[in-house]
Amino acid sequence: MSGEMNIFAELMLILVSTSVVSNVVLSQFLGLCPFFGVSKKVETALGMGVAIIFVITLASIVTGVIYKFVLIPTGFTYLQTIIFILVIAALVQFVEMVLKKHVPSLYRSLGVYLPLITTNCAVLGVALTNVTNYYDTDAPFSILKGTFYGFGTAVGFMIAIVILASIREKMEKNDVPRAFKGTGIVVVTAGLMAIAFCGFSGVIK
Repeated sequence: MSGEMNIFAELMLILVSTSVVSNVVLSQFLGLCPFFGVSKKVETALGMGVAIIFVITLASIVTGVIYKFVLIPTGFTYLQTIIFILVIAALVQFVEMVLKKHVPSLYRSLGVYLPLITTNCAVLGVALTNVTNYYDTDAPFSILKGTFYGFGTAVGFMIAIVILASIREKMEKNDVPRAFKGTGIVVVTAGLMAIAFCGFSGVIK
């Protein structure tokens, strides 16, 4: 029973630390392209966040299984980056087809940023980090821990992009100085958000 509680506590710690404390966007500065490009409206940002959650979480499971049960036994671990990119590309293609058929308005809103999830450094970064921290070890529940790491990272991305989108929607009605209009005020806002999120590291510690 205590072992199950320890695993549960560790999984919750991974989830909180990746989604809030070590936020992939505001702390690690990964995935900035869609963060700035798809954060003009909350609805679009939320759609991108859900897509990222699906891709990263499923990619964490698939890449974990492939790495531990295929690449390690066969000695082809040096191919991990190429294989991970192929897995991510397949998942993104699936998301793209689903959105195009069932949610065409969101598909059009996301535009070029949807296929760019394939080359999103945050998505590939999670897969490679999982290899170092979890999949390359004999620790129990390594794939489950890697999946929670990926899910938490994706949730953190969605939290950040939705917050920025909600702020940007309100800023459209504000009188912003000419020097800060457009990208300038967005970058300043993102910087202030990053400073605010740094405060969570002290709470967790």
